[in-house]
Order: sequence, then structure tokens, then C-alpha cells
Amino acid sequence: MTAKQPPHNYDPKPVLDLIASIEADLQRLKGLVEQQVEKFDPANPHNKAPDGKLTEEGVECCYRMFDEGKSRYSVAQQMKISFAAATHRFNSWRKLGGTRRQRALLG
Repeated sequence: MTAKQPPHNYDPKPVLDLIASIEADLQRLKGLVEQQVEKFDPANPHNKAPDGKLTEEGVECCYRMFDEGKSRYSVAQQMKISFAAATHRFNSWRKLGGTRRQRALLG
């Protein structure tokens, strides 16, 4: 027969305060990450110039999709560019080092 353990007497307030603090930090972090996701939008009109060519942001968006392992076909569809244009960007991305390339900042 096992002896009954005495109940633990502790103040739960510091633990609950710590949990609340961690939750608040996580919400802040989630907000920062969500802002980054919004900037990385293949459908963003700023990805293309009036002449239909990709802007610097559009090129970086393509590259980030390749960083994620997306296919040229997928990039072409999401960016609304031709498969040939996506292939050109894919080859440029590889020449820059692929996933090891220096990422540009998105405005």
C-alpha cells in the first residue's frame, strides 16, 4: 500500500502570471510574423510594373516561393506570369545560390 502524498501548497499566481506573459509574447511574435506573410503576397499588384514586367519585389517574391520549394508551374500560376518567365526566374535564383542566396528586403 502506498502512502498518500500530502497536497502541494503553492501559490498559483506566479505561474499564471508567467503563462500570461508568455502568451502575450507569443501574440506579439505572431503579429510580427503575420505582417511578414502579408508583405510576401504573389497577388500583390506591386509585384508587376505597368509594362507587365516584374518589379524588384515581384522578383524577390518569385525567389521566396522557390525558397519554399514551389515548382516553376506553381510560381507561374500564383504570380500570373508565363511558365517561360518562371523558368527564367528559377534559373536566376539558382545562379544566385538558391536557398543560400542573400534575400532582398520587401518594402
